[in-house]
Amino acid sequence: MSELSVQDLTLEYGSGATANPILKGVSMNLQRGEVVALLGPSGSGKTTLLRAVAGLESPKTGTITIGERAIFDGAKGLEVPAEQRNLGLVFQSYALWPHKTVFDNVAYGLKLRKMNTTDIAAKIKDVLGQLGLGHLGERFPHQLSGGQQQRVAIARALVYNPPVILLDEPLSNLDAKLREEARAFLRELIVRLNLSALMVTHDQGEAMAISDRILLLNNGVIEQQGTPQSMYETPNTLFTAEFMGSNNKLKGKVVQRDGDSATIQVRGTPLKATVRGKNLGEEVTAIIRLEKVKIADSQTENAIKLPLTTCMYLGDRWECLFGHAEDGLRAYSPYKLDQGEYYLQLDADKLWLY
Repeated sequence: MSELSVQDLTLEYGSGATANPILKGVSMNLQRGEVVALLGPSGSGKTTLLRAVAGLESPKTGTITIGERAIFDGAKGLEVPAEQRNLGLVFQSYALWPHKTVFDNVAYGLKLRKMNTTDIAAKIKDVLGQLGLGHLGERFPHQLSGGQQQRVAIARALVYNPPVILLDEPLSNLDAKLREEARAFLRELIVRLNLSALMVTHDQGEAMAISDRILLLNNGVIEQQGTPQSMYETPNTLFTAEFMGSNNKLKGKVVQRDGDSATIQVRGTPLKATVRGKNLGEEVTAIIRLEKVKIADSQTENAIKLPLTTCMYLGDRWECLFGHAEDGLRAYSPYKLDQGEYYLQLDADKLWLY
């Protein structure tokens, strides 16, 4: 049985002619021990879905169930208040009380549940120890680093053993270096404690690193869902392909097609490609990941010839731009290239048409 089930959920702001639909029939399930990332651009509905599950937004229709317990049913007029849903929630801002110590911040939910003082102390010691915060119980939030504050917020969400924890952009307030370390910590914690988690993020790298499954939202509907690997390697739509990964986008015209294989004309050059879009017309958009573009000094098959514009140093590699930024191609190189013209080979299996 699913830990969390959302079925045909709709939600809109306003009413009547001025109503603005935000969720348009979203359905999803979260299994025990699974991490599902809600991914998408701003305005796609991912945060609204999380808030609806938490009880902070009121849907219009559909159902939300935790285990066997219904917490929202639009047809029956059932809507369980947020404080009675027993969900752990980690806010983007962490929402720690500045005047309370780490211990008291984490203990707050247990005190609301009327747990006795001895049991509270034991629970706090256990959860702070699991998160590497055991020595910080008497400190105040302003005495902690950003990463430590984040872990206190997670401890507060976990301390009463909720069936599901909800994470709203949990790493967005951290700087880039700390964010990389924190996502490894968060993934390890989730696996070690066998947590069930629903996480909102706009960062596709973060979603792929932490989650078992990704739900990509687009304008209030689920565009595609699957494992991080399937979402990255086999995107079904142009939106999914563009959102996942770093890509080159080319405009072309189909000149020949045989099933899923096709030949397109791009700037006078014929290129073999693979059809991935369901409804392909004569004019198409071709997508290829940067790491799938091979740079050659001499003419090679399935390649476009372009002049090198610039190379940008990324630490472990160089990102090179060929042609103009608006309609050129980018590719990775292990070293800085000399100025000149190059052939950019585009693997037909990895050049996707939509």
